[in-house]
Formats: sequence, structure tokens, C-alpha cells
Amino acid sequence: MEELDRGNLGYIDVYDLKTLLLQAPSSSQSVRIGTATNDGRNMSQILSRQDLRPRPEPNPLRRWHRRAQYFLEDNWRRVWVMLLWLCVCAGLFAWKFAQYRRRYVFQVMGYCVCVAKGGAETLKFNMALILLPVCRNTITWVRNHTGVGRVVPFDDNISFHMVVAAGITVGAGLHVVSHLTCDFPRLLRATDAAYAPLAQYFGVPRPRNYWWFVKGTEGWTGLAMLVLMAVAFTLAMPWFRRGELALPGPLKRLTGFNAFWYTHHCFVAVYALVLVHGHYLYLTHKWYKKSTWMYLAVPMVLYACERLTRALRSRVRAVKILKAEMHQAGKDMVMSLHFSKPQGFRYKSGQYIFVNCAAVSPFEW
Repeated sequence: MEELDRGNLGYIDVYDLKTLLLQAPSSSQSVRIGTATNDGRNMSQILSRQDLRPRPEPNPLRRWHRRAQYFLEDNWRRVWVMLLWLCVCAGLFAWKFAQYRRRYVFQVMGYCVCVAKGGAETLKFNMALILLPVCRNTITWVRNHTGVGRVVPFDDNISFHMVVAAGITVGAGLHVVSHLTCDFPRLLRATDAAYAPLAQYFGVPRPRNYWWFVKGTEGWTGLAMLVLMAVAFTLAMPWFRRGELALPGPLKRLTGFNAFWYTHHCFVAVYALVLVHGHYLYLTHKWYKKSTWMYLAVPMVLYACERLTRALRSRVRAVKILKAEMHQAGKDMVMSLHFSKPQGFRYKSGQYIFVNCAAVSPFEW
């Protein structure tokens, strides 16, 4: 099939389909199929009534338009979700950027503080959003009981989870780099007269070096989050998670699914640090203007309920393995499992199960 798609367009023309259908069968195939040759001749007569040979499009703009049209027809649900996400992130960044552009702190720290706060706003949004794609029970309920599944590609939940993780990386990078390399140095170099209006935020005497920022609650919580997120993000990469890298023995033990699972569950500490970091802010002291907890409250409660539900189901509705068999399927092996049906269980088309082999990994499903 790939050989017929000479232009790598992702589809074949009717002429190519004709070529594929009318391929001469081998002698062994002729015995099994019987009338395949006659059917092929009839098909050839029908298709030959028209000039079905593809004509290459000479206009590159039309070729691009056709490819874009086919792409949108196949991926319109993914496209609109991605556009919505990008627009929300851009809107939050622009809103916070403009907000700090009008404050006095801009006169001292410049655009650095605007970029840092804009990145922080997108970071809070994405830290809340990244929990939703991994709420499997909620996604299943919404897909089965509402019509949202017609416009939202729920089957791409893990892919979207990884996209949001990339957004978190960008937001954290903007926030950290702008603070450490730009607005903090500008604050340290500011004159006493320029610093005076900022004394209510940073205190008296004024900060004299970087250590002042690092030792504070805002500083050490931010650095701790950065380290934990960097480790979790790195070990979640496919080549680390699947153990595909040729590493020395001691380092090899630091990769694989278990390492991914353990480090990914550092998110509990990360979210605790995010809440603390979002409470102790230099430039915002009134509690109702601190929005971190507002972003995270509902997704964190929802995800906690998800994990509790999974834990209860795996213990209360446990199943017993009755038989396990291995079957040859070409060059591969296929395993079949026979297990007892839980009481009250009713199978529905499209359902699937998660299997855990504790002897291999107590955490991998």
C-alpha cells in the first residue's frame, strides 16, 4: 500500500486502488479464492470505462490546499482543541503581562517581571489542566453519558497530557529565567530612591545579593519544584521509560517503568510546593488575589477521587486468574487470559481491562 502512495500524501488515488485490486493472484491463492480472476476482469471492465489515471497537480498552492483539507477532515477535533488551548495560554499570558505593565514594579524590573508573571499564569493553568486527561473514570463517564465525545478526542488523552507537560516546561522556563537572569538583578542594581516604593514588598533593609531570594520561602520552593519537575519530565521520555538507552549497569537501574512511576508520583510534593509557592508571593499579599489555589482546587480533588476509586475497585472487585495460555501468531506470541467475572459485571462493546503482573512490576498496568 505504501508503494502506491508515491507522493507520501497519506492516501492513494482510484487508479492506484484499481492496480491493487487487480493484482494477479498466485496459483495457491487461485485455488483458495476460485473466482478471484473473473471478478478481477469484471472489475477491470467497470473501472476502465473512465479515465481514472491520476493527473499530478502542477499548482503547488492547490496541492497544499488539498493536503490541508484532507488533514482537517481527519483531525478537526484535535485541531480545535489545540487551538483553544493555545488561545487560552496566550490570553492568560497577555492578561498578566498587561497587568504588571501598569504597575510601578515595571519601572524598576522592566519587561522581565511581565514575562515572569505571564509565564507563571500559564504555568498555573497547565498545572491544573494536566490532571484532567489522566482522570480515566471521569473521561469514560463523560464520553458515555454526554455528547462531548463527538467534538473532543478523548482517546488522545495521554497525548494531550504530554502536550500540556510541554506547556508547563515553557511556562516554568519563562518564569524562572526571567526572575533569575533579569528582574532580580535589576532590583539589586536599583537606586535607593527607585527601590523605596518596593520596600513594602521586599522589606527593609533591601536585598543585597541572590542569597536573599534563594533562602526565602518563595526561593527554595521554586527551586525544589524545578528539580522535581525536571527529573520527572526527563524519566518520562520514551527512551528512558522503556529502557531503550544503552547505559552502564548502575545507571540502567535508574531508567525503566518503575523509575518513571516513582518520579512521576513526585507530583504530590510538586503540587504541595506549588500551593506554598503561590501563597508566599513577593508582589501580592492579599489572599483573594492569589489565584494558585483557585486553579488547582477542583482538578486536585477530582484526581484524588479518581485514585481512591481505582484503589477501592482493585481490592473490592478483584478477579481470579483461571488460566493463561501462549499462542503462536506468526513471529510473535499472543497470551490469552481466562479469569473469573466479578459479581454484577456486565460487558459492553469496546471495554478493555488493565492487567498487572506483580512479579514484574507492582505498579505497571
